[in-house]
Amino acid sequence: MGVSGREAVGAGPDTRAEGLRRVHGARAHSAHDRAVAACRYAGVGQDAAEIVPKDAVGRAANALRLAARSLDALAASAPDPAADARCARNAAATAALAAQLAAARDGGPAAAAALRAALTASRTAAAAAGGTARGRDAALNADAGEAERRAVVTAREAGWLA
Repeated sequence: MGVSGREAVGAGPDTRAEGLRRVHGARAHSAHDRAVAACRYAGVGQDAAEIVPKDAVGRAANALRLAARSLDALAASAPDPAADARCARNAAATAALAAQLAAARDGGPAAAAALRAALTASRTAAAAAGGTARGRDAALNADAGEAERRAVVTAREAGWLA
């Protein structure tokens, strides 16, 4: 299953929403996996989650918890490209926050590249979810998919993701 968004372009309304669900869902799961791995690398467990986080560790753990809930809701709901894209955006933002912690632990060039890629993936996911795109713009979805793939590669190179 790809994360580009191009395969959903020419389909009818219901089929297109389902195709976009697969695209956004794959990106959301990938970003969540990156977030979990970066948190693990940084020594942040889900037990550090706080209702009102007091520091970056608490924020990352709480964001991870919320992203997992969002993925559960994604699996249980009908396809909605705008909501699905927001789920992917939120997971990418969680991964960017986790990447900041992991990069702070390991200040090497691979960690810096992984952090930059995570931030880019978060920005492109936000663009795909926001404005008039609302998860339906094939070019923005493709950009977000490519940025997510790059974030996965650099997270692996940094040693955060197996």
